[in-house]
Amino acid sequence: MVDNGEGPGAAAARLTGRPVSGERARSGTVAEVTLVGGPAVMVKRGDGPGAVRAEVAGLRWLAAAGAVAVPKVLGHDERWMVTELVHAGRPDAEAAKRFGSALAALHSSGAPAFGAAPPDGPRDAWIGLAPMRNEPGGDWPRWYAEQRVLPYLRAAVDHGTLRPGEAAVVERVCERLPELAGPAEPPARLHGDLWNGNVLWGADGRVRLIDPAAHGGHRETDLAMLHLFGCPHLDRILEGYEAATPLADDWAERIGVHQLFPLLVHATLFGRSYAEQALATSRTIAGI
Repeated sequence: MVDNGEGPGAAAARLTGRPVSGERARSGTVAEVTLVGGPAVMVKRGDGPGAVRAEVAGLRWLAAAGAVAVPKVLGHDERWMVTELVHAGRPDAEAAKRFGSALAALHSSGAPAFGAAPPDGPRDAWIGLAPMRNEPGGDWPRWYAEQRVLPYLRAAVDHGTLRPGEAAVVERVCERLPELAGPAEPPARLHGDLWNGNVLWGADGRVRLIDPAAHGGHRETDLAMLHLFGCPHLDRILEGYEAATPLADDWAERIGVHQLFPLLVHATLFGRSYAEQALATSRTIAGI
């Protein structure tokens, strides 16, 4: 975890103006650093061009809604980001219900358009380790097909993860999106990569969100991501969400439609098993 000779401790000292007394690696790109006379902080190195800028802009856009909690950004440059450390607690049913209500408020705070980037965020952003372009559009079915499904479908074919003939199944779903999309929704302010690993249950009883791929989108997409990999107390999260902002009665029938995007992202990054899951989901949607 070194960038031109600078490690996470040196980056934290430079960006916060505070000396460092220790550091501990969390992963290949994340470390916990202790500041002298102060708290421990999290230090993260960006993996691609614009990655830090996109993440910082996303965290600030989510925080600006005054709804969900996110770690405060303490300093950053083009390569490094320093945020406050969240002390982990246990998933709690009441915290989950409060989080559901906060997530509904986040979505309701809106976005200028589907595909809109956060203020000061780059159009060429990231979702995890995959590039993600924030190109605004006015019609959700068309935008979702052109900007969220088809780019990763083409990448999966180019990588050999999906065969060209198999891609036709996903393309058929894209053609039918206008009839599959359900009631029209205004652009929501999305976290954009809302899987369980990006939901932190704090020791103080508050849920905080990290690692956003924030953009304007359909609110059901965040909820579909929570379903894709599971989340503790998901039923209570949904209870809190629906109490604050009810969902369409048939929204659960569209979970697979919204999961195509993250499944194809994972297919390009992690291989055939996710491609097979995307195909199975597409066949179910298309009734094949």
